[in-house]
Amino acid sequence: MSAPLTPLQFTTAAGATEHRPLIITLFGLFVVATLIITVWAGRQTKGAADFYAGGRQFTGFQNGLAISGDYMSAASFLGIAGAIALFGYDGFLYSIGFLVAWLVALLLVAEPLRNSGRYTMGDVLAYRMRQRPVRTAAGTSTIVVSIFYLLAQMAGAGVLVSLLLGITSDGGKIAIVALVGLLMILYVTIGGMKGTTWVQMVKAVLLIAGALLITFLVLVKFNFNVSDLLGKAAENSGQGAKFLEPGLKYGKDPTTKLDFISLGLALVLGTAGLPHILIRFYTVPTAQAARKSVLWAIGIIGGFYLMTIALGFGAAALLNRDEIIKSNKAGNTAAPLLAQAVGGGADSTGGAILLAVISAVAFATILAVVAGLTLASSSSFAHDIYVNVIRRGQATEKEEVRAARWSTVVIGAVAIGLGALARDLNVAGLVALAFAVAASANLPTILYSLFWKRFTTQGALWSIYGGLVSSVVLVLFSPVVSGKPTSMFKDADFYWFPLENPGLISIPLGFLLGWLGTVLSKEEADPRKFAELEVRSLTGTGAH
Repeated sequence: MSAPLTPLQFTTAAGATEHRPLIITLFGLFVVATLIITVWAGRQTKGAADFYAGGRQFTGFQNGLAISGDYMSAASFLGIAGAIALFGYDGFLYSIGFLVAWLVALLLVAEPLRNSGRYTMGDVLAYRMRQRPVRTAAGTSTIVVSIFYLLAQMAGAGVLVSLLLGITSDGGKIAIVALVGLLMILYVTIGGMKGTTWVQMVKAVLLIAGALLITFLVLVKFNFNVSDLLGKAAENSGQGAKFLEPGLKYGKDPTTKLDFISLGLALVLGTAGLPHILIRFYTVPTAQAARKSVLWAIGIIGGFYLMTIALGFGAAALLNRDEIIKSNKAGNTAAPLLAQAVGGGADSTGGAILLAVISAVAFATILAVVAGLTLASSSSFAHDIYVNVIRRGQATEKEEVRAARWSTVVIGAVAIGLGALARDLNVAGLVALAFAVAASANLPTILYSLFWKRFTTQGALWSIYGGLVSSVVLVLFSPVVSGKPTSMFKDADFYWFPLENPGLISIPLGFLLGWLGTVLSKEEADPRKFAELEVRSLTGTGAH
């Protein structure tokens, strides 16, 4: 249970109580605007291609903007700023890892995936393997990864809205998580991919504009001298020069050093296996547009992560460390508190307005990302499991879309329940766990399927289930779940795996099991199927 915040803390954090109507109005305006967009898009959603892939009508730039909106989540805006504010250089490593990961997605996955699949990752894997077992595995993996990622967004939503509305009780925070879940279900069931994509584009523009504004105001405070900003951050942190050097979080002992390597592997390899990113490649008409969308995304996301220097180190320089930790132990409120500080302070109208605007943008970020995640998991259940496994390919498009909408409701309910438990964890750390699961279960199978002629169904199943089970089990028995004051169950202690991120073990294991399952398999891979997939993935011939 989180320690309740005193009224004084909330006056400091959220400005004077009289500004709360402004905050609620801004939140309400955004929610209403996005619901209007969703209803408008929902009226244009006629069949499965519209619901899953937005009719493949988006340009490379539009999709790049939407990918940016999908990727720059609560972890990027709230979690990374908080991690930098508390841990300096080690916190900034999240920014570097998230950005470098796009090179893997661009060079290895984007174009072949767009050429080879139709709606989901399971389409690519099932092309040259036995349909039912592979699609079941792909659907299961997609849902698990999406739920891990959803935890982070739900935790961010609970922290953010609690800060603004002065909600101190755990029941109130859980109610906020439930509200976000209900909005997420509405976005996906009504708007499908078209509605979700437009919401993500709007959100990306708002987030970049908000980050630019805060970056500008922070730099004004230091006469645009980044060296002065970093120096003040180091001084104010209480750590001195150590704040700007490696090791404050990950260099304390051999375990934390291994944790850093594990985190780096998960961040760099995880993006290319994230289901809500992979399905975005199907929303463009050609592979060339898919490649362009990734290039646009790299540019937009790269610019944003550069601004996290000002967001995180600015919070360290201008805010009291204890104030950040009291507001939220994991530092997730550093960015909104910084907005308030550069706007004029807690008692100023400018501070209250800027806090409200930036928090509304952060809330927009959360809503857009949870919609994308829910769409990915519901699409995979409906298309891979319901249509191709349960109905053996005999379902109509209408039945398929109906199954996707009902699965959205179920996944949303699960996310609400788990998000309530994860409300006090750092959202950047939670997203890193999702990256680890994606890199362990999805990436090895995708790469082997696209580039290894001998790869078999058994290899795919061993890789997916082995990577999935190992990563999830290691997370369950890690300090993330129990044994520490910052754990999900802080009063329990059943952890035996010392690392907070399982990637160092589970990612190599996923690749190893894919190879081992193939080598020990009695079935022979069909070389003609691989040749067809290779031509299709490289040229786009036969792509939907």
